[in-house]
Amino acid sequence: MTILARRAVLAVLTLLAGAAGADPVAARTPPGVLVVAQIAEPKSLDPHAVTAVNDFRILVNLYDGLVRYADGTLQVEPALADSWTIDDDGRTYTFTLRDGVAFHDGTPLDAAAVKFNFERMLDESHPFHGTGPFPLAFFFDAVDAVEAPDRRTVVFRLKQPYAPFLSNLAYPTGLIVSPAAVRAHGEDFGRHPVGTGPFRFVEWEANARVVVEANPGYWDGAPKLEAAVFAPIGDANTRVAEMMSGGIDVMVEVPPDNLSAFREDEAYTVHQQAGPHLWFLILNTREGPFADRRVRRAVNYAIDKQALVENVLQGTAEVAAGPVPPAFAWAYNDQLQPYPHDPERARRLLAEAGAEGAELTFYVTEGGSGMLSPVAMGAAIQADLAEVGLRVRIETYEWNTFLGKVNPGLGQADMAEMAWMTNDPDTLPYLTLRSEASPENGGFNSGYYANPEVDALLEQARRAVDQDKRAELYRRMQRIVHEDAPWAFVANWKQNAVTSERVRGFALQPSFFLLLHGVEKG
Repeated sequence: MTILARRAVLAVLTLLAGAAGADPVAARTPPGVLVVAQIAEPKSLDPHAVTAVNDFRILVNLYDGLVRYADGTLQVEPALADSWTIDDDGRTYTFTLRDGVAFHDGTPLDAAAVKFNFERMLDESHPFHGTGPFPLAFFFDAVDAVEAPDRRTVVFRLKQPYAPFLSNLAYPTGLIVSPAAVRAHGEDFGRHPVGTGPFRFVEWEANARVVVEANPGYWDGAPKLEAAVFAPIGDANTRVAEMMSGGIDVMVEVPPDNLSAFREDEAYTVHQQAGPHLWFLILNTREGPFADRRVRRAVNYAIDKQALVENVLQGTAEVAAGPVPPAFAWAYNDQLQPYPHDPERARRLLAEAGAEGAELTFYVTEGGSGMLSPVAMGAAIQADLAEVGLRVRIETYEWNTFLGKVNPGLGQADMAEMAWMTNDPDTLPYLTLRSEASPENGGFNSGYYANPEVDALLEQARRAVDQDKRAELYRRMQRIVHEDAPWAFVANWKQNAVTSERVRGFALQPSFFLLLHGVEKG
């Protein structure tokens, strides 16, 4: 470990052990070392093995992809590939890699390394496929073959045209890892990450911190920070206290109750950024009361979403109308209206379905990426459903335990909180609403929703190269899903963060990633 990294670790050990309530001057973090309060412990530092934005915020600083999102947008620009071409049939993508880029372990970034990455995810016979799981390999299931005709050329041959391909390459699932490190560490690679990014991994102490330090040879210029420390602080009140005491420099996902206090204090800057986010409830459509569409619609009418947005979230979100966030303006169906709060209509639907007084098990998380005050939201939803006669029992879990309960399917529950931040209007519905995306098939359709018309529309949309055609298909899909109500559509969030006055050059991204390459700290 370098002297710098050791200094960062010691600083965080001291500060997080008792900085809350300490003198702010005494608690100041070291210059050049940025301490970021995360909302949860990362699950893994292997970009191919995770799905949560909480983890992505670290990973995008350790790795690069062939392409990336341009600053402040969801538009794709060159990264490890400095150029690419797409054949007229939309099925062949040819990338030219930057020359002279190396992984943090000194091995070269070449076409063979890129080929290794994608075959590791997609080919079950690959010698390192067992280092998975690879839950978002769905993003690249259109890939038929990856070729490396020479050191700097990578060719992807697709089974059919696949419109989201470039956008998916810019997502963390497309980040490129060191084959040599995978070979060396095998299934433990997620604890020993090696990429090409602006920062390189130093240390991960469970439930305490992940430490990264600047990569001085970064192809896009050395970072301005010396190091960064990602500290998991699950309790929101503790994060606030650490921020106010000077023990941390950046706090993501600020509780709505605290935003005004930070805004009024010149020592802090509040950042907000709209993006493609949806907070919803997964409903178990396969068994139990929610197998009946009338009961699912009743829940949507019973929940007072406007009150949640105004009172619990205090204006940091807008009421959601369907499965595609309005941030995707070109594909969003603005003819859909959110389900209004109509308890009487909810009671009528429950009576028609014979579900009055139904007992429901509701999974709630203590906190997780994009989850928006999940405990308070869960309690308010429980109260709204009680108003229409539904008896809801809440089970609350830590984030990674919660994912372990929800992702395999809601066999033991009737409903669960969930949030997604996505990169393309294809991503969320394709991975969570398609019949074949059940957990048994490696997907995230934990509520087992199935509608053949939705399946067909999603398949057509991802193969339609013409954006206007894609948009129309997505709008039709949204109408059907809105009516079928496999989820309770709750809120679209405007993400936020707070930085101390010592931090410069920080900005939130519509991708919800946390990019530290250009950040400075005095």
